[in-house]
Amino acid sequence: MTIKTFINAVKGEKWCRLLTVLMRLTVGGIFAFSGFSKGIDPWGTSYKVSDYLSAMGMEQWADTALFIAVALAAIEFMIGIAIIVGAYRRSSPWMALVFMLIMTPITLWIAITGAVADCGCFGDALHMSNWATFGKNVLLLLGVIYLLFFNRSIPSIYGPAIQWMVMAVSFALVMAIAYYGYFKQPLIDYRPYPVGTRLVGVTTSDNDESEDDYTFIYRKNGVEQEFSIDSLPDEDEGWEYVTRYHSRRPHGKVIIQNDSDQDGIAILDEDGNDVTIDVLGNSRRTVLLLFPDMPQVGVVNSYTLNELNDAALVAEADVVGLTPSTAEEIEQWKDVSMSSYPIYSMDDSELKMVARGNPAVVYLKDGVIQWKRTLSSLEGVEQPIELDEMGKDYDADAILSRLMLYFIIAMLALLFINRTYPVMKHLHSRRKPKNDNKEQTTDN
Repeated sequence: MTIKTFINAVKGEKWCRLLTVLMRLTVGGIFAFSGFSKGIDPWGTSYKVSDYLSAMGMEQWADTALFIAVALAAIEFMIGIAIIVGAYRRSSPWMALVFMLIMTPITLWIAITGAVADCGCFGDALHMSNWATFGKNVLLLLGVIYLLFFNRSIPSIYGPAIQWMVMAVSFALVMAIAYYGYFKQPLIDYRPYPVGTRLVGVTTSDNDESEDDYTFIYRKNGVEQEFSIDSLPDEDEGWEYVTRYHSRRPHGKVIIQNDSDQDGIAILDEDGNDVTIDVLGNSRRTVLLLFPDMPQVGVVNSYTLNELNDAALVAEADVVGLTPSTAEEIEQWKDVSMSSYPIYSMDDSELKMVARGNPAVVYLKDGVIQWKRTLSSLEGVEQPIELDEMGKDYDADAILSRLMLYFIIAMLALLFINRTYPVMKHLHSRRKPKNDNKEQTTDN
């Protein structure tokens, strides 16, 4: 029996039809969720794309990272929706197959080499080990292959004439959530420091002395290992620096705490001294200005930043700049922007986890994040400034709920239009012969 004969023999079976529906929901759901989670946080996805480009020695393509990130989100989400609803029954599995034939070898490569610590398949919504990711892709590839043969055994929810509209609506949803995620803040904050999180706090222990504790993460041959500051490995032996974490040992008087699962953030002054408690461990209101890539911050932003600084000081709030940039880059920014707010150093990965944007603005009250936004999304700064209300006009939950409601309404409307036309056409075709007979009788 040939494969074609077997397919024709079983595709009409009830179990095969049920399995096809299950494969559509599973494969399409994974694609749609992957695209959605990438689109919800285009900043984070572009950072991950940059990691891939760097690992592949393609740093010259770094400027395209954002475009690639948004394109990936749109393609995956649209493929997922097409498979779920049965649109383009022949071509959608082929598009999914091409996508998987590209991504599966890449995930195998990062699983073997450890060149990228996390695949970023689902953004920050779901983290998987590299080997687990490869296994997931193998199973997903098998599901796609199944749909290549049996997807046409089940009709589409939408007729062929309207399927392009279904794709257009899906594309519009991804672009909308990506717009808000890039120009304001992600509509869903999957990172360790959402609004309402205590970024840093201060407690007192029974002992009189405190002691700094640094843990450094290095990678060699794809394996990450922790080291103390007194036992750092030799980079000439193949060790690659990944990140570091900071906390206070619990036998000191001051202990850094936060509400996330992270080990704690560290803020350093120009001499390398830890000033986290001095900067964030007070009961005052604090405005953090985050510069993940200070050389790329346009000088035009300096006017708004200086206005924000002046207004915040009048409102008796501290203003602090944080950046992973070098001392030279910080000095260049101070000279160009004529800023008066202090700027400290912070680890790149830790800073990007707090908020998205370049620059981004985070407002703390008693160490708790009240709101965070990109600078460009804030309304004009005026004195007296209302810091407690300034960034709260962005209701991410309400916006996301509204977008999803519009998406569902649009999909249902398309379904109604699509299914109403055949019914009306059928009724018209049934009435037409009767009318013709009536006319003939009258003529006679």
